[in-house]
Amino acid sequence: MLNLITRPHYFWVLVFAFFTSIIDEARANTLLVFGDSISAGYGINSSQTWPALLQQKLYQFGDWQVVNASVSGETTQGGKRRLPELLQQLKPAWVLLELGGNDGLRGYPLARITNNLAAMIKQSQSVGAEVMLLGMRVPPNYGPRYTEPFFQQYQILAKIHDTALVPFLLDNIATDPDLMQADGIHPRAEAQSLITDKVWQVLEPLLTSNTQLLP
Repeated sequence: MLNLITRPHYFWVLVFAFFTSIIDEARANTLLVFGDSISAGYGINSSQTWPALLQQKLYQFGDWQVVNASVSGETTQGGKRRLPELLQQLKPAWVLLELGGNDGLRGYPLARITNNLAAMIKQSQSVGAEVMLLGMRVPPNYGPRYTEPFFQQYQILAKIHDTALVPFLLDNIATDPDLMQADGIHPRAEAQSLITDKVWQVLEPLLTSNTQLLP
């Protein structure tokens, strides 16, 4: 039998291995939501946001942790700069990427938006994370030459990079004034469960089928 008192370096090796395993398990059970005000919960309580409701649904799969790193006003350029540090800290199993809406509202070039989204997908996949793209639309007054390619970029990126996809996170919500705040951009608290359901419809089968991602 190994004597840890006479061989103290073995003791510290075991301690290091123990805590490393705990950290690795925590990372394996982490889902990172990385978006803008839609996911940050602009105008509502943080406990009412769809990422908070998603946390409740994930309990059935074990000790998962949802980290909501969404920031109101975030663009794809800002997200591309901010994401790598979070990925290194968390090593998440999943990254739910909800960005691009602010770029679109500002009329940024589509190529820049697409390239930034692609970079964030690659950043996430480089640490072993599965990625889900949460698609957005911009108002029709921007014209079909801009709005349609903007919407389609999420589908194209999902296919190229083999990610999960929710085509439009606010489908049947953005056009319902009872579910949207007065600004017409941000969903009310009453809409959050509907948003959660859209994400869950895509996420749950993937968690169920891929047992390697279960705690």
